[in-house]
Amino acid sequence: MRIIGGALRGLRLNPPKNLPVRPTTDLAKEALFNILQNQIEFEGIKVLDLFSGTGNISLEFASRGAEQVVSVDRSIQCIHYLKDTAKQHGLNQVKAYKDDVFKYLQLETEQFDLVFADPPYDLNRIPDIPKIVFDKNMLLPDGLLIVEHQSLQNLSNHPAFVEQRKYGHSSFSFFKSPG
Repeated sequence: MRIIGGALRGLRLNPPKNLPVRPTTDLAKEALFNILQNQIEFEGIKVLDLFSGTGNISLEFASRGAEQVVSVDRSIQCIHYLKDTAKQHGLNQVKAYKDDVFKYLQLETEQFDLVFADPPYDLNRIPDIPKIVFDKNMLLPDGLLIVEHQSLQNLSNHPAFVEQRKYGHSSFSFFKSPG
């Protein structure tokens, strides 16, 4: 696992082996950020990373100049790893919280330019994520929600759905808030 762009480009991340995670592969992450590079300006954006795990995606956004990155995961080991890594590399814009994502979403009142969710693939509430994000108006105008999920799963029935990109067994579904 490595940071592929921005100030920390090339940095290898070596999280402990015992973390309860399924990190986004470097191939899928590189494809995702190539897509995003052509759609958004990373500098100064506010990002919410749900089911952040190792913080791989959070650190990538911070490396590319995001102004604020809020990371949420229920594993205290993941949160400690992310906080330690962010501190070690001076990424003060990363704020990591240990919480159940769905409880967190019910209480969150901020709006974000981008919300990224990488839930466990066997989670039955994955389709609830777009519903909650849009019902709670969590995206700024022209904001983007990206949900990583198994390629066999289809999230296209949500009205804000834009497209699904497949990378082997993983897919990214994109949702856009009206501008």
